[in-house]
Order: sequence, then structure tokens, then C-alpha cells
Amino acid sequence: MRIVFMGSSDASAVTLRALLRAPQVNVVGVVTQPDRPSGRRQRFTPCPCKAFAVEKHVSPIISPEKVNAPEVLEQLEQLKPDVIIVVAFGQFLGRRLLALPPRGCINGHFSLLPKYRGAAPVQAAIASGDEVTGVTVMQMAAGMDDGDMLLKAIEPICSDDTAVTLMERLAILGAVTMVKALRLMIAGSLPREPQDHAQATYAPKMQKADGQIDWSLPASLIERRTRAFEPWPGAFTFLPARAEKEAVPERIKILQAEVVRESVSGFEQAAPGTVCLITPVGPLVTTGDGLLCLTAVQPDGSRRMDGKSFLNGHPMEPGDRFRSVL
Repeated sequence: MRIVFMGSSDASAVTLRALLRAPQVNVVGVVTQPDRPSGRRQRFTPCPCKAFAVEKHVSPIISPEKVNAPEVLEQLEQLKPDVIIVVAFGQFLGRRLLALPPRGCINGHFSLLPKYRGAAPVQAAIASGDEVTGVTVMQMAAGMDDGDMLLKAIEPICSDDTAVTLMERLAILGAVTMVKALRLMIAGSLPREPQDHAQATYAPKMQKADGQIDWSLPASLIERRTRAFEPWPGAFTFLPARAEKEAVPERIKILQAEVVRESVSGFEQAAPGTVCLITPVGPLVTTGDGLLCLTAVQPDGSRRMDGKSFLNGHPMEPGDRFRSVL
């Protein structure tokens, strides 16, 4: 079976590795995002999927700004793929492209569809407090992740999972499930099930502002967001004026936090975001429901540090309040 693979992320590279090793599969081309400026020097750098394809001498590698451009479609037609496999590619596929291969375009999506269609399903699952998630191999259609489901696999979400740790497991699970789906397709026994669109939920692409902590939310939800938004956009807030080293608001990322069930006398009615106790492991902060102990943080321009080390350089007192700036 001749395959063109489309992807850009680390997870895409994991699937591409599995496809290159799979019997009866011939990867005849890879389509990735163009090289982008990266790092302090803004050097043009290939995406992880392209870097892996170059390492494995896959050819041709196509990196278009617009995958639906006529000249790109002509290149793909010349490759004569039986099917196009898409994993975390990052561009919308038009109708002509979807109809190009005889077996259509197959997508590996990192949720149990129809739940969490869209660009950020892993973050949404953790932030929502779900106990399980998974991957869905689906036939791509014109809408957003609304095509027929072909194969699913389930993955539990651990209580300490971040988007990074969960995505690492889902990438492997997705690669295995995709290869299994292709094997069933070749054998003519791949199942197919329409989605129940009435049950669909969405996880849109995240924006930087989504990471700002709303202290009026429950402590349990804020804690989940610190894990869900790692590494980007990060769960962040702005320091109380007392703890700032300069006059401008100083941003701080909350990397790890613990929900505290007990209350602190004298702060039962304190506004959300108020520091109510300084502990050996970090400050206790009021929320809309419960307290949150900040056990690992990272001030802008600095390294990760535990709560105690942070307080040594940014002294706080009960009654100080974290601020919202955006």
C-alpha cells in the first residue's frame, strides 16, 4: 500500500517511524510544515516530523505553506498514494485533496471522538478531570474531525499527568492503532462507525491568554490546568507588588500545585488569589473553592524552582494577592 504521510509534531514522527517499519506499507512521500524561525537567534528549523524524515532518508519531503495549492496537489497526484495518513499536521485539507487518494485521507486524533474535536484534545481532557482518553483513527471529511470512526484505543489519565507525559503515551498508542487500522484496511476488514454529532464537544486551538489563572475557579480545576497547559501556554499569574523586583508586573508560571482541603483561620472570606499562609513548601493561595499550595514555579527569565526557593527571592506575607493583568 502506497502512503503519503502528513505531520509536523513529535507525535507525528512517532507514527511515521511505525509506518516505515510496517509490512505491506510503502511511504512514498512526507508532507510537513515549512521550516520556522526558532530560538533566540531565530534560525529556520525543521519541525520534528521533517527532521525525522530527513534522518531516515525519506523522499520526497514536501513542506508547503499551503497544502491545498494547485502545484502541491499536482506533486501529490504524481506520487499515486493509495491513502494519505494525517497526524497533527496543522493545516486544513480541502475537498480536492481529501478526494485525491482512492482510499481517502485517514487521521489519527488524540481523543475518543466525538469528544474533544479540535486542536487541543489532550489539554482539554486533563483540564476537565477526565479519567480516560485515547486515540481515534478516523476517515477525514470536510468538517472539523467529524468523519467516520475506524478504530479506537483507550488510555487512562494519571493524577499527575501533564499534557507532555500524556501526549508521550498517546503518541505511541496512536502509532500502534494507525498501523493496526492499515492492516485491517489491507485485509478488507476495517470497521467504520459514523459519529454521533449531537454528542460532539470541541477543544479549540489554545491562545496565550488561556493560561492566565482565574483564581475565582476551584482549586482542583486550577491544579488540573497547571498540568494541562504544560508546556504551553503554561498556567501563569502575576506577582503581588511586594514580591516584585521591578515596578512592572512580573509574570510567574505555576508548574506544580497541590490542593489543600483545610481552611486557614482569618482568611475564610479572603478574595481569590490571596496569600493566606507561608509554608515550608510554598505559599497557600485562596481560590473560588479551596486553597492551593504552589510547590513549583518559574518566574519569567528564570529557572524552575520549588516553592521554598521561590519565596527566598520573592518574599510574601499573608494578605498579599496575586494579580490579573491581561
